[in-house]
Amino acid sequence: MGAKKVCVDASLVLKLVLNEPDSGVAEALFACWQAEGKTFVVPAFCPAEVDSVLRRKTVVGRRGGRLTPEQAEAAFEAARAIPLKTVTHPKLRRRAWELAGELGLPVVYDSYYLAVAELNNCEFWTADEKLARAVRPKVNYLHLLNEFLPPPEDQQG
Repeated sequence: MGAKKVCVDASLVLKLVLNEPDSGVAEALFACWQAEGKTFVVPAFCPAEVDSVLRRKTVVGRRGGRLTPEQAEAAFEAARAIPLKTVTHPKLRRRAWELAGELGLPVVYDSYYLAVAELNNCEFWTADEKLARAVRPKVNYLHLLNEFLPPPEDQQG
């Protein structure tokens, strides 16, 4: 059953709703997953994390990264439309805490995503290269967005 699930983090969701480097890759990846009938699982705080980044980019965006209120609203609605399934598990909080300690992570946000993937026996995908560098090779179910290669038919233009 885990093969029908994939854990995604806020960095990946934001690639879908903002015009950022690799946004096209994220769109192709999500399209493949949707065609395969994947369920996107996330910890309960993921939507708030996405919304907070959108809000911050509206209020204090910098270096061309600022969003107008209209752009922020459009991104917010696009994020709401992504079918994220927030999951809970009786062991989630404990496992996230343990993973943060085992991996030397200073906060537990990222370890919650890792724990969701582990407890759901599925892959975890992120656009966060810093996280990937911090936990590899200890976590073999983590994949970076830039590792995705679209199927050959999607590469033809």
